[in-house]
Formats: sequence, structure tokens, C-alpha cells
Amino acid sequence: MTGQRPALLVIDLQVDVVDGCHDADGVIARVAALVDRARGEGAPVVWVQHSGPGLDRGTPGWRLAHGLAPVDGEPVVHKTHRDAFAGTELAQVLAELGVTRVVVVGAQSDYCVRTTAAAAAARGYAVTLVADAHTTYGGMRDGVAIGAEQIIAHTNQYFRGLTYPAARSEVVRAADVAFA
Repeated sequence: MTGQRPALLVIDLQVDVVDGCHDADGVIARVAALVDRARGEGAPVVWVQHSGPGLDRGTPGWRLAHGLAPVDGEPVVHKTHRDAFAGTELAQVLAELGVTRVVVVGAQSDYCVRTTAAAAAARGYAVTLVADAHTTYGGMRDGVAIGAEQIIAHTNQYFRGLTYPAARSEVVRAADVAFA
């Protein structure tokens, strides 16, 4: 999606959030490389951190995963809902940066990543979901055992071709993300 002002949106890649997630180290490494590329190409990086019961703000488990850290001037949005737009300043931050496209990475694929990316599309942002840079854990969902790989694949499939009147979505691998 060229001709749009992108931002890399890093969602909930926090110590306790990624603990036990599928390919967490690989996802974190790919996200760190994307952060470096975004910065190098002049695209803003926006960090999102969740807090809530069992994930108290300021605790070691709440901190970003090792190897990930904002630099001075990069916005950090604090949220308490799955949707990073709900009750936060995310929309204002993106507007101030002139962002029209979000490149989405993070954790949990089936919760905060999917909800925030869909909310961005509904608000008119073009959405690029990075297929190999979001993660979750497997387990029981409503009494059904689902593997993390299945959840990640389903999330990727959901965003392939997702359209709204003012925006569309795409799914690409980290190596194929274009910020320019």
C-alpha cells in the first residue's frame, strides 16, 4: 500500500503477555528488525502496552519484552481494553503524526492484535498485518482446543482482503513490509 503515511504499531509485546506464546523469540526478533527499518525509513513507531488484573503497570512482567524499547519521542499508548483505540489517545497520536496506514505487529493475535487492527480499519486506516510478527498461545477457547498456529493463521486469513468503505487491509511477511 503505497502513497500512504505508515506507522509501525507495536501491540502488547510485554514480558508476561508473550510468555508461553508461539515463536515468541522469533516474533520479537522480527519486530525488532521492523522497528529498526521503520526508524531508518522515517516511519513513526507507536508502542502500545496493556495493563489490567495480573498485569500491573510498572511491574517487571508489564515491561516490554527484552530487545524492544521506545526511543525518545516515540509515543507509548497505555490501554486497559483489547481495542487500543478504546479510552486511549491512540487516534489523536496517529492524527498528529499524519498516519493513514498502520503496520500491525504484537500479541495476542486473537485478542488485542485482531481487535485493534479491525478498529483501525473501521476508522479508515489502511491496515497491514504482518503475518509472521504477531503471536498468541494455544489452548482451550470456549471448550475447544485450538493451537496457536491455527489462531495465527485464522487471524491472517481474516485480514486478507478485509475492506471498509475508506480503507483496505493486507497481510504480508515481515521481510516484505514497505514503509516508504
